[in-house]
Amino acid sequence: MEKAKKTHRWWHWLLGLAIFYIILNFVAGAYFFNVAMVPSHKSFVHSPNQVLKKSDPLYHQKRWFKSAKKQTWHITSASGNYQLVADYLPAAHPSRKSVLIAHGFMQNKESMGAYAYLFHQLGYNVLMPDARAHGQSQGKYIGYGWPERFDERKWIDRLIQKNGQQSQIVMFGVSMGGATTMMTSGIKLPSQVKAFIEDCGYSSLQAELDYEAGNLYHIPNGVRQPIELALSGINRIKNGFFTQSASAITSLHHNHRPMLFIHGAKDTFVPTKMVYQNYAATQGPKQLWVVPKAKHASSYATAQKAYQNHIVKFLNQYVK
Repeated sequence: MEKAKKTHRWWHWLLGLAIFYIILNFVAGAYFFNVAMVPSHKSFVHSPNQVLKKSDPLYHQKRWFKSAKKQTWHITSASGNYQLVADYLPAAHPSRKSVLIAHGFMQNKESMGAYAYLFHQLGYNVLMPDARAHGQSQGKYIGYGWPERFDERKWIDRLIQKNGQQSQIVMFGVSMGGATTMMTSGIKLPSQVKAFIEDCGYSSLQAELDYEAGNLYHIPNGVRQPIELALSGINRIKNGFFTQSASAITSLHHNHRPMLFIHGAKDTFVPTKMVYQNYAATQGPKQLWVVPKAKHASSYATAQKAYQNHIVKFLNQYVK
């Protein structure tokens, strides 16, 4: 009898420990869901609205963008529940060429002003949306490019509506915008989309979250995996998808259009190794440029002339 009581207490203790472990992981998952998915100030991300300084390598380009005349466009998100906003800069002379520019995590369309300058100087119409839950666009949670890929298709349709069936469209993005570009490449798109350029996008949301759990929070691998599973489940309930689903690599397996991959050799936010995985996954014509000494999202600022030359040489093959 005494042995049975001890066994009973032992099982009660194990059950209580298991319940505590599950609750602890759920609480941690909820905390990191708020860090990763809820738009707010993030200490590890530079504000997109920092004061422009003359010491900025891209000062001239950003200053031009601030004074450039822009049109404001609106669409309803692909999911139908958010109003999305974009800036549109027509080319200096009528042009069939347009670029759709996607910004990074907790950034906005204004933060992409230097890239708008680059493409505008190349004769492109430039469309720069605020992703859902960023800038002036509505949204409750960040999608990291996964739900946004269908929003991007709606913006592409809007460009064709504006500039005609002879439109030639390029999609370009940096960081989260780079991942959004790759994810968009994997869905059915109009024939007017001719090429993609991605700069320092992650291979998948799950891989990036796992990397940052170790890089930013120093959580050991065995500890962070159950937390990430809890976060993924919460994200499915609140944001509509499991984090494991949001994969640039999976999307690239379905892409047969040309893509230029750019990544900084010193990127420690989206590790440089990811660009090799992305490059291997795409099924269309492709080029890869790893920029020496460049950190995350700083390839253009690090090597301005070479950056423009790589883009021009790549696009001249596919956009006429």
